[in-house]
Amino acid sequence: MKHVMTHDLPPELAREAAAKAFDSYRQRFAKYEPSLTWVSEQRASVRMSAKGIVLTGTVQLSARTIAFELEVPFMLRMFKGRALKVMERELDHWVGKAKAGEL
Repeated sequence: MKHVMTHDLPPELAREAAAKAFDSYRQRFAKYEPSLTWVSEQRASVRMSAKGIVLTGTVQLSARTIAFELEVPFMLRMFKGRALKVMERELDHWVGKAKAGEL
């Protein structure tokens, strides 16, 4: 499952917005044990558990996009639409805050 969102933020602010969005997700969905580990300035590893299954993925930043990709096993794909809506909402909220100078 991949979701790409466009933005017009400087790289440092895009990274901060992505991190804040994930922190918000981590607080709201703590039972899934989400974790985000930055492996470079533009790339982070994501990990979470759902129904006893470990899900892994990445967050990739570029000059104009934030891409979130998560490997979702077939048996959990029915939740794909809901997950995409949550990702879009969180990223959109924090990118908006970044644009408003609220980070």
